[in-house]
Amino acid sequence: MTSTPLSNETLAFIEAQRVARLATADASGRPHVVPVCYAYDGARFYIPLDEKPKRVAVTALRRVRNILARPEADLLIDRYDDDWSKLGYALAHCHATLLAPGQPARAAEHAAAVAALRQRYPQYRAMALEERPLIALEPYSFSLWGPALGASGQPEGQAGDAPTWLQPGRGVDFLPLARGRRSVRSFQPRPVPRAALEEMLAAAAWAPSPHGRQPWRFVVLTRAEPKARLADAMGDDWRATLAQDGEPAEVVEQRLRRSHQRIHEAPALVLACLYLDDLDHYPDAQRQRAEETMAIQSLGAAIQNMLLAAYALGLDTGWMCAPLFSPDTVRAALDLPPSLIPHALIPVGYAARDPQRRPHHLPDELVARWE
Repeated sequence: MTSTPLSNETLAFIEAQRVARLATADASGRPHVVPVCYAYDGARFYIPLDEKPKRVAVTALRRVRNILARPEADLLIDRYDDDWSKLGYALAHCHATLLAPGQPARAAEHAAAVAALRQRYPQYRAMALEERPLIALEPYSFSLWGPALGASGQPEGQAGDAPTWLQPGRGVDFLPLARGRRSVRSFQPRPVPRAALEEMLAAAAWAPSPHGRQPWRFVVLTRAEPKARLADAMGDDWRATLAQDGEPAEVVEQRLRRSHQRIHEAPALVLACLYLDDLDHYPDAQRQRAEETMAIQSLGAAIQNMLLAAYALGLDTGWMCAPLFSPDTVRAALDLPPSLIPHALIPVGYAARDPQRRPHHLPDELVARWE
């Protein structure tokens, strides 16, 4: 354990970063550095040996062999920013051990470490970490540098003084996430882990909503039978709608086949529904319409949260508006109550190929007025 308690600023810095560098050395002192994910419980860092493809067994990994031969290790947690006033790092000097799931004396520690890693990295919720060893690092000192961490090797500042760029949840590089999200129409047959779908829904739950009522509900479809039932039920509605537009019969059938294919082949579908039962009710029609409009706006925000969460998890999505045009048909096909108003169908999976991206307006083209 470190002889000097870490300040709130340092703890916030450690929590905010997503990746660290683990440095080990073999018995001859030859160094080895590798990027790692980690969780810190205030006493030890835990590093997974996860399921990503590896050429050798876990115990043959160089970092593991080094730790077994020489348990001294360093963990570097750093932050880079083009604004150099925001640079900082925490370098933990540690004693390293291998924490195996079959060790009775440390079984509870292993289970708690797995839970902490899954809380911090949603991708691990679909991996069997409970069956795999972890690296446990017990720090005996820290070297700290940065405007809020101090350059003398000791934490500086008082509790609660952490600047915003050190606080958990801040400093996230959001724009690449927003720019990276794309609308995909063709998916691989790989199933989507339930844990990933739950993470998407958890992201939706944090969307802003009128009076905090969260006026939306979601129906998740992963089995072939309900997906086929939904596609078949909406087919007649689609055909009639497209015919009204004067489309030639062969074009109508081609578009129907593509839409059916998107629904059938998507590993998972999330039907986003408006739910108005919990909204405030007003005596005049104008305010009531405004209340419902706010609910629709918040449903869009919830869907956007889901789309970004899916992309962050390595998944891709689309946005199909067909349920908005045939809500009664959708409800009947899935046996949904009248309180659920279908608005959008979100296919979820792993992209079969990169989609063609449409051009987006520049910010200056979207600002009508700036005063």
